[in-house]
Parts: sequence; C-alpha cells; structure tokens
Amino acid sequence: MSGIPLPPLPPNWTEHIGPGGTKYYYNALNQESTYIRPLPAFPVTPAPQVGLPKDKPLTKTPIPGTDWIRVKTTQGKTFYTNKAKKASVWTVPEEIKDAVAALDAGEAQGGNSAQKRGATDEQKREIKRLKAEVQDATKRKAVDEPVGELLVTKKAKVDEEDEEEEDSESEEEEEEWQREAAAQLAKEAEEEQKRREEEERQAKWAAEAEARKAKEAQLRMPEHVDLSMEEAKALFKTLLREKDVNPLHPWDLSLPLFVNDPRYVLLSSVSARKDAFDEYCRERARELRQSQVKKEKIAANPKEEFDRLLRDEVKSTRTSWTDFRRTWKKDRRFYGWGRDDREREKRFRDYLKELGEAKRKAAQKAEADFIALLREKANVQPDSAWKDIKRNLYDDPRYDTVGSSSLREELFNTFKKSRTAAAAEPGEYEKEEEDVQMEEAVDEEELARRKKDKKERAVREREEKVRADRQRTEANIARSRQGLTQEKGETQFKVLLVDAIRDPQATWESSLLELQKDPRFTASPLPPNQQLHLFHAHMKHLRDRHYGSMHALFAAHAPSLATTFADLPVSMLAAAPPVTKLGLSLDALQDEFEKWQRERTNAARAAFDEMMGENAFVEFWGRLGKIGGESVNGYVKADDMPEGEGEFGGGTVDMKSLAKNVDVQEIVRVIKNDKRYLDFDHVPEQRDKWIRDYLSSLSAPQLSVHLQK
Repeated sequence: MSGIPLPPLPPNWTEHIGPGGTKYYYNALNQESTYIRPLPAFPVTPAPQVGLPKDKPLTKTPIPGTDWIRVKTTQGKTFYTNKAKKASVWTVPEEIKDAVAALDAGEAQGGNSAQKRGATDEQKREIKRLKAEVQDATKRKAVDEPVGELLVTKKAKVDEEDEEEEDSESEEEEEEWQREAAAQLAKEAEEEQKRREEEERQAKWAAEAEARKAKEAQLRMPEHVDLSMEEAKALFKTLLREKDVNPLHPWDLSLPLFVNDPRYVLLSSVSARKDAFDEYCRERARELRQSQVKKEKIAANPKEEFDRLLRDEVKSTRTSWTDFRRTWKKDRRFYGWGRDDREREKRFRDYLKELGEAKRKAAQKAEADFIALLREKANVQPDSAWKDIKRNLYDDPRYDTVGSSSLREELFNTFKKSRTAAAAEPGEYEKEEEDVQMEEAVDEEELARRKKDKKERAVREREEKVRADRQRTEANIARSRQGLTQEKGETQFKVLLVDAIRDPQATWESSLLELQKDPRFTASPLPPNQQLHLFHAHMKHLRDRHYGSMHALFAAHAPSLATTFADLPVSMLAAAPPVTKLGLSLDALQDEFEKWQRERTNAARAAFDEMMGENAFVEFWGRLGKIGGESVNGYVKADDMPEGEGEFGGGTVDMKSLAKNVDVQEIVRVIKNDKRYLDFDHVPEQRDKWIRDYLSSLSAPQLSVHLQK
C-alpha cells in the first residue's frame, strides 16, 4: 500500500531535516527526538479492547460504483474501508476521489432517493448477514457443549431479542472496523519501517562499494610482478614513506599501518621486510635530524629572520613603523633581533629605501620593455589610436608589467610622436643612397647644403628624444608627489564619508550630489575610481554594523540552535531599527536568520570538537583503547601494585582492558554539564554519533621503541 498517504503526526511532534538530509522528528513537550516516524494513538494490534473505546461507527455509506465504504464515527471522524482488499485509510484514496466528490455533492443537494434506498438495502442485507452468522455461531456452540450441562433458555420477548441482536451486531461491526483500521495502520507502519531500513541498507552498500572502488582505483597491483630485490625494497620503502611511518616506532607497532597495502608482499619474506623497515627507519631518522639541525641554524641567525619578516610582510613603501611594530611585536622573528626598537626601526627604514629603489628600477624596466613591445608588435601610424593598438598587446606579459592604464597610454603617445617625427624624414639607408646619387649630379655647393640639412635633422631628433625623456621624468615626479599626498587624501575622504553618508541603503549616484557640496570632495586628489572604492568600503562597514545589531536581536530571541524563524516575534523584529534601516522584507529577514543560524550551528559544532579535544579523560582513555595489533607484549603492561592494596584488590591492572570498557555513556558523564555539549540537546542521537566518530578518529598513543617484554 505504498500509494496510501502516511497518517498524520501525533500532537506536539514536528518533522525536521538534519544536516545530512535525514528526516527526524522532535517532540517539543518532552524534548525527545527520533528518526522513526511516530504513529498516531491508534491501536497497533488487532485486539478489539485496545483502540478507541469512546469512538463508534455512526453511519456507513457505500461509495457508488466502488468496493469502498465511507464510515463516520460518533466523534465526527471519517475513514474509508475496503473489505475486499482488507484495507482502511483515513484519507480519500486517489481511485475514488471523483466518486466521493459526487457523493458529497448529491448529499448536499438532498441526495438521490434511489441511492438512499440502495444504501438502506445494503445496511439491511448487512444486518441480516450478521444475524445469520450469530445464529450459526449459537448453534455450533450448543452442539459443541458436552451432554449433561444445563442449557440456558431464552425467556426474553421477541423485541428484546431483536434489540440484543442489534446491539451484538453493532459491537461486532465496531470491533471489525477497529481491527481492520488497526491492522492496516500497523501494516503501513511496518512497511514504512522496512522500506526505510532497506533504503539505509542500500545506501550503506553503495557507500561501501564506492569506497572499495576508490581504494582499488587508487592502487591496483598485478597478481605477480617480476622485480629485482633492490626494486622491491625501494617500492617497500616508498610505501613506508607514503604512510608516514614513525622511524622511532618498532616493527610490531607500525605493522598495522601498511600490512593491508598490496605493496607489502613485494618482498617475499618477513625478514626481508624487517630489514627494509630498519633501513627506512635509519634513513628517515637521519633526514629528520638534518631538518632539525637546519631549522636550528636558521633560528641561530636572528638578523636573517628579521630581514625575512620584512621581505614577506612589507610590500609597500607607505607602510609605517608604528603599524608594523603593533602587528608583529609578539612574533619571535621581530623581537629576536636588535638591542631595542630603535635599532629595529633603523633597519625597517633602510629596508623601505631598498624597496623603493627596487620598485623604481622595476618601473623603469617595465617602461623600457613596453616601448620595446610597441616597437615589435604595434604598427603605429600617425593616425593610430591607443584603443585600437592595445587590442593586439593584451597577450604579451610586457603589457601587464606597466600597472597603470593611463601610463601605458602616455608612453604610447610619446612613442607615436617620436615615430611620426622619424617617419617624416627619409630613412638612413635611403638617405645614404640618395646622397651617392646626388653627388654625381650636383655640384659641391649642393652637397654642402645637404650635409647641413642632415646635421639639422639630427639635432631635431636629439631634441625630440630629450623632450620625451623630460616628459617621462616629469610624469615620474608627478606620480611621486601624488603618492606623498595619497594617504592624506584617503584619510580626508574617509572622514567626509563618515560625516555625510549614514544611510546603509545609499548609492553612489544618490550621494554624489550631496558630496559635491563639500570642498573636501572637490579638492580631493583621489581619482574617481578610488573615491568609488572608498565609498563602497564605507557602505560595507555601515551595513555590517546594522547586520551585527540584527544578529544581536536574533541571539536575544533564539537561545537554542533548534529555534526556527516561526518561533521568533516576527512583527517585533520587522519593526526593529536595524531591519528597517537595511530595508529587509520578511523573506529577506528569514533568509538572514537562517544564514545566521547555520553559521551559529557550524561554530557550535566546531566548539563541540574543541571540547572533545581538550578533555583529558576523553583523550587518555580514547587513545589507550586504540592500542592493538602485535605490539611488544600484545597488550599494555599494567601498573605494578602491592599485594592487597589498591582499588582492584592487589596484583596488576590491565589499563588496555579498562580502556575497552569506556563507552559513550562514560564520556557523556564527564562532559554532560559543558555548555558546548548542552547546545545539541535537540539532536542527542547525532551528538552521540559525533562522540563515536571522534573516538574512532583517535590514534594509539606513541610508545617508546625501547619498550621490552
């Protein structure tokens, strides 16, 4: 009966979706939760005395053209039963919806007399059938009674017998529909539970199959590999290195880490594997010692560490010493060098000079490379426009080395002027050829005049070059001056925004008219794009402040992680100043609450893991219980205790056995009063699963390689 809708949930129960997409059900009255759908308070066994003793069938109406009967109870409830299918449901089945609608319409208009007579005849036939069954049962009972017993004779009147028979029939009918309804609901619940278990089983099998497939795809080794002894040993060492085997652990303790890998059998004997393991331990320990020595050498040179800190963190020449010191004063690389802050500040300022010189040289090289790029790839003509030329230069890395688009255009214009001036005169080769030809045809006076023109042309080219150099130098000076006033201009513009813009919904276009009235805006040295960037940063700060106030309201009215948006005083929140200033609708307010609740739940989940990690009881017993495999003695040695003393009556205590007895409930007793544990009272099963997952993720404690039997 998979097509029949599920019965409604009992009172106080609600349905929810967990973080993994699994449905669970929560009772707000007694704060219980379960993954199994609770059933309504109907009988789940066919026993007639367990059901609804106060609710009885009032009327039974056959659905025309179907095998279904509509039953109305004394408490006004309605259900539908099909005796042929032995099924009873509380909702209208899909197959008879039209027939039920027609029946309801006919009853609303007074009904059809023929239909009423048919219903009456059906009731009479049903009563007659029940009477016959009662009489047959009475006869069988009389026949089965042993001879010699007293038979009870009927002394009541005929009308009293009829009344008793009708009462008996009514009770039997009530018992029958109760049994059918209870059996049907119990069957549906059982089928739903079986379906859910089957889906979970299928999902588990699919996950295991995917895991096996991924593991097989990760490393597929052929059944037989012909390798030399050295090759097999090298592959075995590679396996140990991939598993990050600790070189200080013995063979027995490290074996479980790699015994299931196919490369384990590349070496045919255990002794060969142990020899390769010992070689790996020696080589790996030597590498670790060399790495530690290298780190100690680096730490022994604090001056180099301070310089490395400057190179890694100081990227701008406008960085101030005060900001740098405030950020890194607690870092060992900062305070590990220098007698005092005065010496460190002197080195900081020297580094800023070095950084500025390096940037200046890089800028000069970038400009030279860009000019070379124009000379190579750009076919610059007197009427060429920069927007057409730059399309052919995007792919060359020399284009991006010039960080400013305005500087690229300026360099292009300078290059175009010099190229135009040079193109106005004949080329060097053409001029020389022309000179040779003219020498044969002109006299000495003409030759002298041409030489003079050649010298004047060279002077003009030199002047043009000097002019281009001067323009470039002036541009560099202007950029340097702009850099000096950049910080002051940014500060003044930020103050202007704080004074003039206080509406978190304001836009640049709507605010521009107001800003233009202030002289700090008209006299600002900042370009428009930077002003727009600072405006957006200011608006983000305003909105973040109002969102923070709104989140504080959420926290005040949603103390639990299980609180939903419907549980909040929505009308009060919608009228709160942060919400009205941000202009949020109810849908947007709900989205913000759900986003805030998700972030809050993630933070609480991280705090839960932090609580598990910082608890010494969990850490000790959880790791101790993970010791396994064939270690030195096969178990952890117990603490020696004097005979007859101690909690365990003398002898020794097997700590590993004690650790195996520490279960989830023991862990809960230790952490149950922690707020980070109490935050997840609404999902106790999920919380217990987190505890088990954490315990399973712990590794065994590190044992000394000198542990002997």
